[in-house]
Amino acid sequence: MRRVRDGGDLDGFHIGVLPAEVGEQVSDFATEWEDVRFATRVWEREVEAGYRVDLRVHVLRAERLTDLGAVRAFLADYHERDAATWELADFAHPDGPGLIGDAEAFWLVEPGVAVDVLVDPDAADPATLHAIAENVTRARDAA
Repeated sequence: MRRVRDGGDLDGFHIGVLPAEVGEQVSDFATEWEDVRFATRVWEREVEAGYRVDLRVHVLRAERLTDLGAVRAFLADYHERDAATWELADFAHPDGPGLIGDAEAFWLVEPGVAVDVLVDPDAADPATLHAIAENVTRARDAA
């Protein structure tokens, strides 16, 4: 990872590391799906065919997110993945237990609150994903 920059605060969390390869265009969204509220920040870049999303950070809030298994089950459904074949490894995030794959990392901050980080594999390798995710932490004024 070369030059890095700061990603700012999103719904009580600070995004502390963005690699130079992540696009400069930033958008924030607030959505809800299956009673889970999302605060989302997206970084993208203009490419010949339009735009490409390099990085997404979701802060998820819902009573149903009771443990890491519940977060995994929700995200498998949300991303339309087969939970049985979704390859993830344990990820010890400073804010709580998590799971990480080649292009996605997520963790349970506390019951009811989780964070999900997704990268375009062309914009960030697994080591860069790990660095980005590990530096998404509770904002100082939200801790």
